[in-house]
Amino acid sequence: MRNTNVEFLAGKPVSEHEVEIVERKGVGHPDSICDAIMERVSIALSREYLSRFGVILHHNIDKAFLVAGGAEVAFGGGRITEPMRLIFGDRATYRYNDEEVPVPEIAVTTARAWIAEHLRFVDPQEHVIYDVQIKPGSPELVDIFHREVPGANDTSAAVGYAPLTPTELIVRQVENLMNSRTFKQEFPEAGEDIKVMGFRHGNRLSLTAAVAFVDRFIEGEAHYFRRKAEMREAVYDFVRKHTTFDEVTLDINTLDVPGRGLGGVYLSVTGTSAESGDSGQIGRGNRVNGVIAVNRPMGTEAAAGKNPVSHVGKIYTIFTHVVAARIHEEVRGIREVYVWMLSQIGAPIDQPKIAAAQIIPAPGARKAAIRRQVLEILERELAALPVLTRELAEGRYPVV
Repeated sequence: MRNTNVEFLAGKPVSEHEVEIVERKGVGHPDSICDAIMERVSIALSREYLSRFGVILHHNIDKAFLVAGGAEVAFGGGRITEPMRLIFGDRATYRYNDEEVPVPEIAVTTARAWIAEHLRFVDPQEHVIYDVQIKPGSPELVDIFHREVPGANDTSAAVGYAPLTPTELIVRQVENLMNSRTFKQEFPEAGEDIKVMGFRHGNRLSLTAAVAFVDRFIEGEAHYFRRKAEMREAVYDFVRKHTTFDEVTLDINTLDVPGRGLGGVYLSVTGTSAESGDSGQIGRGNRVNGVIAVNRPMGTEAAAGKNPVSHVGKIYTIFTHVVAARIHEEVRGIREVYVWMLSQIGAPIDQPKIAAAQIIPAPGARKAAIRRQVLEILERELAALPVLTRELAEGRYPVV
């Protein structure tokens, strides 16, 4: 039997805390760009290794830095003066069975394709310089991949939880709305770099959004503030229709000051602050469930770009959220659940040092029955962990 544990907590769910703070960074945020591209590179390398050799070989593309470039914004359209620089880091297998794998070419091609797909006004050829610093992996970590059950490549902890609170859900939904295709059709000036911060006090919700407006769609200062007001109304209507908070406030681009021209509005040439104002780094974006929830415990691992075979920083981080959701769905009498896991380097990934569930039960819930069912789910899901790793390699679980 695996080392599993169930503990009952006396506290109340986060949704009943007096104060809750939740953040989400949109697809065009510099940190999100790093996360998404490196995860796509890992998937592309996994596919290449499987195609050539029938197995996924060692790689971790979980170090990345997006260096901001330079831009001159202008009403009616500005220009890029200096390209961004995307630095790819960490390790990958370059040679196997005397066959070379074109790791740098795969990384750059994948990054350009992602940018073309997700950032409407960033030219992946002209606006970005690609700096590949991916080195060969260490022999001991490479050997992990050839064991019967892959061993954990690190001693690492992870935690996941369920369910999402109404605040977590609406913050994620608002960013998804503002970066949706239909919203861009109505508001093409809304760039992809959108950050939403939610603050709940009791049953009152305050949302603050930062939106990089694309300057080619803005004729002047008055036009900017008119479109911002129209955008706010559209988002506010969506929030009121999809929540039951007693009071909702929404503010967009609160640094703006009328009468200051270009100095008082948030404009960009390409729709992302990475063009000139803000660099990005992997692991600083959303957690794997799509939000940064300040009230929740969080692991320290950046899941994006890590290999899906042995890197528990990725596998366990996603696994704990998946299992927490299944426990909450399948077991009656649970108000909130946290799943914790700890690996030990070299041990089989399906044999964690500990897999533990912390439960906030409903009043009158039968704890003995809950404990038995939760232990059964933990054992079942750990036994099926190889299925999850295959799905991770296919990109079936988003990490941003």
